[in-house]
Amino acid sequence: MTDLDRLGDAKYLLLTTFRRDGRAVATPVWSARDGDALYVWTAADSGKVKRVRNNGDVTLAPCDFRGAPSGEPVAGRAALLDQADDGHARAVIQRKYGVVGWLTMFGSRIRRGRAGTICMRISLP
Repeated sequence: MTDLDRLGDAKYLLLTTFRRDGRAVATPVWSARDGDALYVWTAADSGKVKRVRNNGDVTLAPCDFRGAPSGEPVAGRAALLDQADDGHARAVIQRKYGVVGWLTMFGSRIRRGRAGTICMRISLP
C-alpha cells in the first residue's frame, strides 16, 4: 500500500503546517483522495490557511478525531484552491463523508457563506 493509499483511506489526517520561524503546528482535518492528490476543506480564516500561503510544505499522518497520530508522517506540498476551482474538491470530500459531510458543509455555508471556507490540494513527492 502506497503512502497516498494509506492517507486517502484514513478518516482523519493530522495536517502539520509550519510557521515562519519553522515551528510545526498540527491539526486534525477531513481529507479525501482524488487521483494523485488529497483535498482538505477548512475555514478560510484559519491559521493553517495563513501558514500554507506563506509556506506550502506540510506533513500528513493518519490520526484519530483528536489528532493522535496512528501512523508515520509523510511530507507533502499544499496549494490553496480558488473558489472557482474548488467545487470538485468539495464534492470529493462530501462523497467520502456522506450525509455528515454534506450536512457539515451545508451548515458551514449558511453560517460563513461560500467564501468562509477553502480547499487545499496536497500532493506527495
